[in-house]
Amino acid sequence: MDIKKINETIQMISEEHFDIRTVTMGLSLLDCIGANGQQTAEKVYEKIIKKAGNLVATARQLERDFGVPIVNKRISVTPISLLAGNSDYAGLLAVAHSLDRAAAAVGVDFIGGYSALIQKGTTPSEKMLIESLPEVLSKTNLLMSSINVASTKAGINLNAIRKMGETIKDIAQQDPLANAKLVVFANAVEDNPFMAGAFHGVSEDDAVINVGVSGPGVVKRALETVRDQPIDVVAEKIKTTAFKITRIGQLIGTLTAQKLGLPFGIVDLSLAPTPARGDSVAEVLEEIGLEQVGTQGTTAALMLLNDAVKKGGVMASQRVGGLSGAFIPVSEDAGMIDAAVAGTLTISKLEAMTAVCSVGLDMIAIPGDTPATTISAMIADEAAIGVQNNKTTAVRVIPVPGKGVGDEIDFGGLLGRAPIMPVINRSSEKFISRGGHIPAPIHSFKN
Repeated sequence: MDIKKINETIQMISEEHFDIRTVTMGLSLLDCIGANGQQTAEKVYEKIIKKAGNLVATARQLERDFGVPIVNKRISVTPISLLAGNSDYAGLLAVAHSLDRAAAAVGVDFIGGYSALIQKGTTPSEKMLIESLPEVLSKTNLLMSSINVASTKAGINLNAIRKMGETIKDIAQQDPLANAKLVVFANAVEDNPFMAGAFHGVSEDDAVINVGVSGPGVVKRALETVRDQPIDVVAEKIKTTAFKITRIGQLIGTLTAQKLGLPFGIVDLSLAPTPARGDSVAEVLEEIGLEQVGTQGTTAALMLLNDAVKKGGVMASQRVGGLSGAFIPVSEDAGMIDAAVAGTLTISKLEAMTAVCSVGLDMIAIPGDTPATTISAMIADEAAIGVQNNKTTAVRVIPVPGKGVGDEIDFGGLLGRAPIMPVINRSSEKFISRGGHIPAPIHSFKN
């Protein structure tokens, strides 16, 4: 690397908030199924300690060697509902706490995979896992959960969506912040390194290293050099910047995997913001030409950003995967917070934006008295966008008991803070209460 490139990298890190957002070890636990939940829990703990014991130390050494911050070190595991077929409720809780203890023992920031895939139907172990979520998420520290309720191939499981709305309300009564550890998906992917939605798919290797990069600040600074130029110039600048970011991410991921003796999986090149000023996806969109994110033109600008990021990343690596696009979590993005407080950014506008970017309604705080059926209807709307467009969408909302529009909740750290956003005050109860299954769209029947 020549001096110019070294200086560019130093600037990206020191002035533009560039980092590797996560190095995530995906780990299969299918060989940990015991005769009962207690035995499974013991085997789960032992395997995580054995496989991931050196993950954090290796990542920290690479931080020192290359001067690139790695913000989070994480583990994702096989969806736990697949391990729980011969467990009772107490055994399932033992597995959950075993995961949490193992994550703490190896020093990672989070462990994901307390998950169930129920887009078509629900088994007894999956029902039990969902029933356990209020207790598990409120009483563990590092464990994350995701539930997939829809897919383009299977359609939308409205029964599951109704249950998830009720579950989110139940979790809020135990601990509102615990809902930040739960994502409800359509078309969930098997190699996502980002939390809270990460799990290790059954088609993956026994253990693998996946990397999630970041860099909204780098993209914003790059766009400052092409102000007032045509939009195709903007797209090209984003693409070349994403290329540079992805190359660094692939390098770190490849070296981590080599040092741990594991295969390298993918780079997820999603632009993941933080609450810090200058590290905001909203500010990137505003640099493109919006007075404030949420105004007219926001969806078009976001489509351009998302597409250019993907094109640049694919040029830089053959191993692009995960979600790979632009995240718009309200509480984790300073510009999104500003727009939500100002009323420029609404839940309806966010829903429109999710049609063209990664994930969906993410880290949105809503009034504590929002009905469970309204939350379910929000999930159904996002699932419909994902199913119809054959993309991943999700909902991570936080109803805050005792708080209403105009109040705020502080999650701390990378999760940031969020204003309580208004929800349309009209009922969806009759729709959600119908239950059943929304059929897959006609374009899904390809073989």
